[in-house]
This record gives sequence, structure tokens and C-alpha cells, in this order.
Amino acid sequence: MAELRRFPAFFFRTGAGREPVREWLRSLPKEDRGVIGNDLQRLEYRWPVGMPLSRSLGEGLHELRSNLPGGRTARVLFFAAAGQLILVGGFIKKTRETPKVELELARARKRVWEIGHG
Repeated sequence: MAELRRFPAFFFRTGAGREPVREWLRSLPKEDRGVIGNDLQRLEYRWPVGMPLSRSLGEGLHELRSNLPGGRTARVLFFAAAGQLILVGGFIKKTRETPKVELELARARKRVWEIGHG
């Protein structure tokens, strides 16, 4: 049997030491955190993986797609680098399109990470 290869997920950390995605997750109800946590674990052990769990947003950015209770949808934005997944954004989806402000913020955090680890 093939050995599972894990791509561990890490939270993006700001220069001030904050972890915005971790903070967002902690603000959610326990049931929502459980669903997203299970999906993150699946992502870590199945990466790279496509729909319906994950989808590319271009420029190396991807989204984890979690279906929450009550018909709600959560997205965690991330990118893969150096054998790991870096979580750079998270939000509850309210519209069909991914909000531009969330994409811009995730891309900016990705650039910051790349500068610090490049």
C-alpha cells in the first residue's frame, strides 16, 4: 500500500504575529469549525485535489470549498509552496462570485509570504 504524503497546512502570519485565518476560524460556531477542519485534513492528505473539495483561482491561489449546515458555504483561500499549504484567507460565501476584496487580500498575503520565504 502506498504511503500517504501529507502537505501540512499552516496559517499565514502577519509581521505583527497575527494569524487572520486562525482568528476567523475561531470566530465561527463549533459545528462550522468541525466541517472546515475535516475538509482541511482531507486537503492535506489528498493534495493536489480538484473539485468539489478544491478549485484553482489562478496565480497559484486555490480555494477549499466547505459546505456548512444550513446551506451556507465557507471558503479558505490557500496556496501550495515548499511541500506545505499556506492558508491566507477565509470567509463565508454570500454571493456566487468570490469577493474581489478577499482575492486581493489573499494575493497580497501570498506575496508577503513569498518575499519572506523566497
